[in-house]
Amino acid sequence: MRAIWKGAVSFGLVNVPVRLYSATENHDVSFHQVRASDGSRIRYKRVAQADGEEVAYRDIAKAYETTDGKTVVLTDEDFASLPNRSSKEIAVERFVPVSQIDPILYDKAYYIEPDAMGAKAYGLLREALRESERVAVVTVSVRTRMTMAVLRVVDEVIVLQTLLWPDEIRDAGQLDHLDEVSEPKESEVAMARMLVDSMAGDFEPEGHEDDYQQAVEALVRSKIEGGEVTESPDTEDEGDTGEVVDLLAALQRSVDRAKAARGEGSSSDAEEGSGTTPAAKRTTAKKATAKKTRAKKDTAKKTPARKTAAKKTSKRSSAKDTTDEETKAG
Repeated sequence: MRAIWKGAVSFGLVNVPVRLYSATENHDVSFHQVRASDGSRIRYKRVAQADGEEVAYRDIAKAYETTDGKTVVLTDEDFASLPNRSSKEIAVERFVPVSQIDPILYDKAYYIEPDAMGAKAYGLLREALRESERVAVVTVSVRTRMTMAVLRVVDEVIVLQTLLWPDEIRDAGQLDHLDEVSEPKESEVAMARMLVDSMAGDFEPEGHEDDYQQAVEALVRSKIEGGEVTESPDTEDEGDTGEVVDLLAALQRSVDRAKAARGEGSSSDAEEGSGTTPAAKRTTAKKATAKKTRAKKDTAKKTPARKTAAKKTSKRSSAKDTTDEETKAG
């Protein structure tokens, strides 16, 4: 695994150098949206709601919407002015009973691993948490935002579990039908208690399986084995045409800038000065090459004919000279 954070856990005067790793990963089945007729991927564009015009990424800003629907646009300078509470320290504030923290507050879990120099202090903190049956309430800055968290022991590793802020828990009083729930009869409670006792047991998460994911994978395998695979007509260039063009343009500008720094003319300037675009130059070059090839072929064809004609003329001249000599001798 790759560490996402490196710092230290501090409790009292003890500092434990540690690394942080994500303890969970998402295995949700994901699907792509495609055109049903040929499997071509569906692409989405960033457009402005006001006029439907596509917006370049460089022109997109972040905004905060107020409760009355007003929009406040925030710039990079605005975000830079906000307090940055980045810290490389997990500071223990107090040790509290586990029962005092409602599980609804638990958010993201991370494994904490000690550096070699902090292994002994790590073991000390782990045993203190385990024997006290408490968790350590801490503050930590993950990705520049300070948050509450707890340290607890799972098997042989200390786990940092971030907590939601109290105002992030919705009020259950907003539910509509809680008032309709009536008090059960004592006989009904006794029967429910018997049912609970008959089904009592230990929690074994290994006995639970994601049957939906397994069913999707089995379905996909059967379709592949049955030859039900669609070859998408999309190509890599077609899918990212705009990005490729922008990249090539950026590379060309970089080359021109480097040439300008050396006092050389840019290739784009030379092409503009000649009135010929790169595409036109390539087309012209191809035509010229084709003409030269055809000319060579024509020359090759004509040359043997001229040589043959020359041989025939030579023979006729020799024959004529011989006849003239015989006539003179007679």
